[in-house]
Amino acid sequence: MAHTSIWAELSSTPHELRYVDVAGVRTRVLRAGSGPQLVLLHGTGGHLEAYSRNIAPLAAHFTVTAYDMVGHGWSDLPDKPYTIDVLAEHLVGLLDVLGIDRAHLSGESLGGWVAAWTAAHHPDRVDGLILNTPGNIANKPEVMERLKASTLAAVTDPSDDTVRRRVEWLFHDKSQVTDELVRLRQAVYTRPGYLRAIENTLVLQDPEVRRDYAWDSSWVRLIAAPTLLLWTSHDPTGGLDEAELLQSWIPRSRLHVIDDAGHWPQWEKPDEFLAAHVEFLRSMTSGAVR
Repeated sequence: MAHTSIWAELSSTPHELRYVDVAGVRTRVLRAGSGPQLVLLHGTGGHLEAYSRNIAPLAAHFTVTAYDMVGHGWSDLPDKPYTIDVLAEHLVGLLDVLGIDRAHLSGESLGGWVAAWTAAHHPDRVDGLILNTPGNIANKPEVMERLKASTLAAVTDPSDDTVRRRVEWLFHDKSQVTDELVRLRQAVYTRPGYLRAIENTLVLQDPEVRRDYAWDSSWVRLIAAPTLLLWTSHDPTGGLDEAELLQSWIPRSRLHVIDDAGHWPQWEKPDEFLAAHVEFLRSMTSGAVR
C-alpha cells in the first residue's frame, strides 16, 4: 500500500496513544496489537512516528509498543545528559510501568544502541534483539561530527530547508521525505527547551563522553539474546564491515541486508522490514536461532 500520511497508516488498526509516568518523566507511548511483546526504539532527535509505516502490520503479529525516549519527541525533557545508561534505565522503567516482564526490542540508530545496552545489562528483560542500522559502531569522529552538525543546524534554524536536509540525511531515496515528516520534525524541534534537550542528547557524539558507552566487545559480548543485525546498502553511518564486526561479537546473531535503503529502512522498505522481523522472531519460537 502506498504511503498517504502518518496517521492514515494506523486508520484501520485499533491502538492507544497516551502518556505514562516513568520515574517522573512524562512519556508518550503508542500501543497496538496482541501477541508477543515488541518494543520499537527510534533514533537521535526522533519520535515514535519513525515507525508509522510499521506499527499496523507488526501489530498483526505482536503487541507493539512505540514510544518517545526521554528528551525526545513529546516526552519530558529533563535537563541532564541523555547518556546510554540513562536512556536504557528509562526503557526498563517503561517496561515496568506497562507491566512487561520481557520483550523483543527493535531499535534504529540510537535506539539500537539503547536496545543493545539493555540486552547486555538487563538480559532478563530481553527475549530477542533487532539492531536496525545502529550507527557508527566504529566510533568514527567524522560521522559523529556530521550527525551533530546537521541536527544542531535543524534545531537552531528549524526552517523548511534545514529540517528537510536533516530528514533527507536518513533516506537513500530522498523523494520519500514528505512535507508531513518535515512539519512533524519542526514541531518537535520548536518545543520549548528542545535546544537544550538535543544538546543533552548530542553529548554522545563527544568522544570523551562516548568512551564510557562506545560499542566495544567488553559489553557487547554480554548480549545473550538472539540478535538480528538489520543493515542497509546505503547507511550513511556505517558499512557492512561494521555489521560484520558486531556479528563477531554477538554470539547468537545473524545479518540481513536491505538493498536500496538508507538509515530508515523501516520507512523506505516497510515490507522487507516487516518480513525480516516476522521471520526472525518466529524462528526464535521454532528454535531455529542458535
